[in-house]
Amino acid sequence: MKTTIANVSEFEGKTVTIGAWLANKRSSGKIAFLQLRDGTGFMQGVVVKNDVEEDVFNLAKNITQESSMYITGTIVEDTRSPLGYEMQVQEIELIHEAVDYPITPKEHGTEFLMDHRHLWLRSKKQHAVMKIRNEIIRATYQFFNDNGYVKVDPPILTGSSAEGTTELFHTKYFDEEAYLSQSGQLYMEAAAMALGKVFSFGPTFRAEKSKTRRHLIEFWMIEPEMAFVEHEESLEVQEQYVSFIVQSVLQNCKLELETLGRDTSKLENIKAPFPRISYDDAIELLKEKGFTDIEWGEDFGAPHETAIAESFDKPVFITNYPAEIKAFYMQPHPERPEVVLCADLIAPEGYGEIIGGSERINDLELMKKRYEQHELTGEAYNWYLELRKYGSVPHSGFGLGLERTVAWLSGVDHVRETIPFPRLLNRLYP
Repeated sequence: MKTTIANVSEFEGKTVTIGAWLANKRSSGKIAFLQLRDGTGFMQGVVVKNDVEEDVFNLAKNITQESSMYITGTIVEDTRSPLGYEMQVQEIELIHEAVDYPITPKEHGTEFLMDHRHLWLRSKKQHAVMKIRNEIIRATYQFFNDNGYVKVDPPILTGSSAEGTTELFHTKYFDEEAYLSQSGQLYMEAAAMALGKVFSFGPTFRAEKSKTRRHLIEFWMIEPEMAFVEHEESLEVQEQYVSFIVQSVLQNCKLELETLGRDTSKLENIKAPFPRISYDDAIELLKEKGFTDIEWGEDFGAPHETAIAESFDKPVFITNYPAEIKAFYMQPHPERPEVVLCADLIAPEGYGEIIGGSERINDLELMKKRYEQHELTGEAYNWYLELRKYGSVPHSGFGLGLERTVAWLSGVDHVRETIPFPRLLNRLYP
């Protein structure tokens, strides 16, 4: 009977066949230990010389790393294994012999591993990170589907910038100017006016020449948008959503978190509500922590966000930033028009901002003024203005960066390991 490593617990004491690759091996005289992987997980196969045909044992001793095979044997309990089971091997059918596999069990430099990303993905830790990424995506769909949101797919090619910045990838769209999307938000606002509560999940692109461990050129965003929802309600949705995905990863990725050596005690505490600190108070906190040159009106960098997060054991909302340093579409505070109804959610342990969100301007005349201030002229933005002209309502939304969230929950240092094929300032291969 054919099965997968993920399902071997259903076949204890039974003989099964698994299609697998050899991740590693070691031999001890009359026993060969094969570290097998099949995409669903990792498992040890034990080949005992006296229990198999001579050619099977010789193959087990000589098979090379990443060779593929059909391997048949009995599944037995093994309490020492993270999986809890191993295979007592009876037969091996070699499918393809891999020769001189470049990624050996020794240490390799980051650039070498990135050049071989197509193969590095096979390693146990990279496999674990990708499984955690998948669980976050699965839990995201569950959370929003269960709460009445409709999935909407905004375009990747756009005729304008979502945030009025210059960090865009320019391209030609036949005889028109076009850009790769840096956010689906504007389109999601239109969708919310049609469908109430919506969310998108897709790639976004920032032509930002940054080399930090938190930045990618191409990354994936989850962007909900909600009609008739004001700022405070949006914050509650955000903390409930983040709590849900964290607890889902803890419940469904125990083996992967263990593989990565993640301290799960720090994640078990991640449950709503989350603490909140105003931008004003954050400035004062930073000055107390030694950032004496930070002034009101300046945006926060990675060291500032880390210092603020250190004061809390959960993600923390920084609210009400100055309007001058935020996007044109954010609703001003009703009592302080110099700040806007927005929040950034900062992850613990130095992982930085994982969510940016705000209440959106719903007044037509105010949005016209913002257009003038930000020089958003031309037909490219007319449709967005019309959302305020025909049945405008209070509405809010946010965007969660998937890769930063994966990095935080996995405990990996750099976002380049949290996406299958990272696009970095100096990397477009493989």
